[in-house]
Amino acid sequence: MSGVRRAAGRPKIGDLATSDVVVRLRTPEGRDEWLYCHSGVLAAGSRYFADRLSDDWPTCQILGSRYCVEVHCQELDLSPHVTALRLLYAAEPCSRFGVRGALGVLQAAAHLACPRVAAACVDYLESAPWDEADEEEILRTIPCLGPQYECVLARLRPIDPAPVAGILLSAFRHATSTRSPPQELKSAAQEQLEYMLTEDDDAPLLAFDDDIVRSQVKDCVAALLSRFSGFTSSILMEQGEAPLGHGDAEVQQELHSLVSDISWVCQILSKLEMMKCVVVYWIGVSSDVVEAVNKACGGIGCLKTRLKVIEVSAKVLEAIAFGNIVLPTEKRCDAVNVWIGFARRTKPLVGHPEHDDDDGDAEAPKINLDSEVWQSLESAIVSIVLTLPSNSQADILSDWLQSKHAKYPDLTEAFEVWCYRSKAAKRRLSFLSHANRVS
Repeated sequence: MSGVRRAAGRPKIGDLATSDVVVRLRTPEGRDEWLYCHSGVLAAGSRYFADRLSDDWPTCQILGSRYCVEVHCQELDLSPHVTALRLLYAAEPCSRFGVRGALGVLQAAAHLACPRVAAACVDYLESAPWDEADEEEILRTIPCLGPQYECVLARLRPIDPAPVAGILLSAFRHATSTRSPPQELKSAAQEQLEYMLTEDDDAPLLAFDDDIVRSQVKDCVAALLSRFSGFTSSILMEQGEAPLGHGDAEVQQELHSLVSDISWVCQILSKLEMMKCVVVYWIGVSSDVVEAVNKACGGIGCLKTRLKVIEVSAKVLEAIAFGNIVLPTEKRCDAVNVWIGFARRTKPLVGHPEHDDDDGDAEAPKINLDSEVWQSLESAIVSIVLTLPSNSQADILSDWLQSKHAKYPDLTEAFEVWCYRSKAAKRRLSFLSHANRVS
């Protein structure tokens, strides 16, 4: 526009005496707001106004002695556009209006093609902290503004596989360590690793399909199991056969910590289909584990530790029962005998309150396992029993029927199948006798 007038000094928005342009902001509902502005400021800071105030623009409304430029806003709230116009008058545009406010102003600045205002908003959004609601709003808004603003999304973009693998391996080392990390870090590492490897609405962050990564995970697990073996051996080497007393609370706490870590490792390895190393180890040391736990945690003391041992055993026996891990008959038979006995002794303790102090006066809340853990252990034992030779099944079932704790584990299903198989065995396998006579 040839007759653009500039106010002396720095003009102010809304100054009737010096303004030469009226900006009319309009909502889809027809509500509008009028702002008295200056063509020089608008044209310098906004390509939108520069175009509409130029001689090349086909039509230009006149309101009184001023030019009138209409801006049709898509949002019902006009305040972001008002703020963007006010920022054109600032020497250094400021966008510190909170994340939501800056996002609204950025939308208005993008609409009006105000590069300085938009850049200030982008700089603020890139550096400001976001809460979850902010992130969702940003994800809805930024992609609609154009690729030049996608730098705001940098903190939300998928990361390259190599750094992910490095972070997860470091977290795994902290999660399975018993020495260096603070408990808060260890707990956070375990929680976040479990989350990142869980398949929910989003795919797992890392598949651990790289042989080097899997090897390092195995090394961490092997180190944890080695520490556990050393600790249980030290318990068993203690003089005397009486259970450890309250004075050995540190030993009991360390045992609980190690078993808890192994239980957590089982959850992770089951997701990675890497349970074999733990299964083979746990079956091999089952008798020593039970002896060490009975010695360190006599009576109803340390019930939490005994229940953690049940958790680990349930996951191990479940892997065997499903056929994921193949073990010889002798090892399967020994395993079910050991853990049936341990489960029999532990289940009746559930429901008794633990004592918090040395005098035994203060009672802690009753603790128990999730019913699904008890059920999975029972189902795994039944399945494994039914894979054993008939005579081995008979020995286990005979001992179960004579026990006062026959209620758990409930081997009724195994008993019924054994009865049917035993009665029908001669008929069903008669072809073997016939084949032997023929041969």
